[in-house]
Amino acid sequence: MKVALLAGGTGGAKLAAGMQAVVGDGLTVIANTGDDIETLGVYVSPDPDLVTYWLSGQVDEVRGWGIKDDGFDVFQRMARFGAPDWFGLSNLDLAACLYRKDFMASGGRLTDAQAQITRGLGVRATVLPMSDQPVRTRIKSSGEWRGLQEYLIIEGGQTEVEGVQLDGIEEAEPTPELIEAISSADLIVIGPSNPVISIGPILAVPGIRQAMIEAAAPVVAVSPYVAGKVVKGPTDLFMKAIGRPTTAAGVATLYQGVIDAMINDSEDPDPPPSEVRSFSTATFMHSSESRATVARAVIKVGETLAAS
Repeated sequence: MKVALLAGGTGGAKLAAGMQAVVGDGLTVIANTGDDIETLGVYVSPDPDLVTYWLSGQVDEVRGWGIKDDGFDVFQRMARFGAPDWFGLSNLDLAACLYRKDFMASGGRLTDAQAQITRGLGVRATVLPMSDQPVRTRIKSSGEWRGLQEYLIIEGGQTEVEGVQLDGIEEAEPTPELIEAISSADLIVIGPSNPVISIGPILAVPGIRQAMIEAAAPVVAVSPYVAGKVVKGPTDLFMKAIGRPTTAAGVATLYQGVIDAMINDSEDPDPPPSEVRSFSTATFMHSSESRATVARAVIKVGETLAAS
């Protein structure tokens, strides 16, 4: 089975790990690059790398990000020399970002750099950046515009969101590999990542939303709300900022016209979306077994939709 999965942060990355356990190299993950950043002399692509570390089994599952048992010796030494110390990179994470910077400086595509990194880490699935052109998500908070990483790390992702913009989105294009992954998929899944700053930039890339609408495969979204709450991250702040309810139904309105169904957590007390078909299952992914179980549930919904 061929599955195309849109993912951003931890929720989408966890589902990607579960889906890889079920469909293996039939999985292609389309990852958000709106929060990419160049710092410390390297090119950091947080979401594609987070997905890659979950797929490779190297992620620090306690934190939900980064590489387990990795140190920050190089970063700490750079900070002593006067380098910016607000965005930390561990030793092995820094190596991937340094490789990406050098690869692209030599004329290589972001897509091909990520392919090399995933291949080097033994990942079975494919990880595709949402575009090879730079898109940068900017957040207005406390009356000032700042990069998404600055908002999440320096501001702590706690202050009220007053605006969101995607610099460079008009010039961005989906890659041929990405369009092929969508058009040839048996199932397209929107993972339980932040719908505004993780999934939103992917769907905003000209051509991706339309490709999903035109695809023969059913499109299923997984709600980021578990028992009515977000497991991790400032999803509620961003949903409120764009005037949408902080519920699965609110998330579904952002995907209107694209998805055929929404999967909601079985413990969610809020009413499910009324505009699309709704399915219910336990979606809390706290172990490798639960991640694979959720993946199987998503596939089952896809099969139900395809047969109807």
